[in-house]
Amino acid sequence: MTKVVRALGRAGFEEVATRGSHCKLRPEESARVVIVPLRRELATGTLASVLRQADIDAGKLRTLLT
Repeated sequence: MTKVVRALGRAGFEEVATRGSHCKLRPEESARVVIVPLRRELATGTLASVLRQADIDAGKLRTLLT
């Protein structure tokens, strides 16, 4: 499990499925789905896309990572 997946878990997302190198997460109160690649490092654009899907800003992610 990557740091981003763990951080999203702290933000209230739960893992729905994992297939290959991607993890599917869903917040408890919504039907929205966030797809996170399971890699050690994410490209800047990929991380921005994950944050946009999750509706989380970079500051909140930094807080969740610590």
